[in-house]
Amino acid sequence: MSSPAGMTYISKAQFEYKPPLIANENAYLGDVLTSEKIDGDKPISAGFYRLEKGTPLVYTYTYHEMKIIVDGSFDIEDETGKKVHAVKGDVFWFPKGAKITFTTEDFGLAFYTGQRKEGGA
Repeated sequence: MSSPAGMTYISKAQFEYKPPLIANENAYLGDVLTSEKIDGDKPISAGFYRLEKGTPLVYTYTYHEMKIIVDGSFDIEDETGKKVHAVKGDVFWFPKGAKITFTTEDFGLAFYTGQRKEGGA
């Protein structure tokens, strides 16, 4: 019989974690936690994405991801021409291969979970 699995707890991550700058002058993203050491075959990474007013971020996903808007707003558009003004509480699924454009008039903050290794964004 295997031993019980314990949880991982990160207190106040949304308020204390500052994602690093990843693109342009205004796009920040950082993994807070990844399961890579637990399940190396199918890792899951989770963290925060913040975009501030400025250059749009155009991103092509090389993995599946879900994103929940937790503060501010984004304007999100895919290659099919579908556009959404995303606000707090909205949830998105971005399949592998999707090319997505993110913009904002002020700032947007989202929590994401992606099927990828740590730092693989």
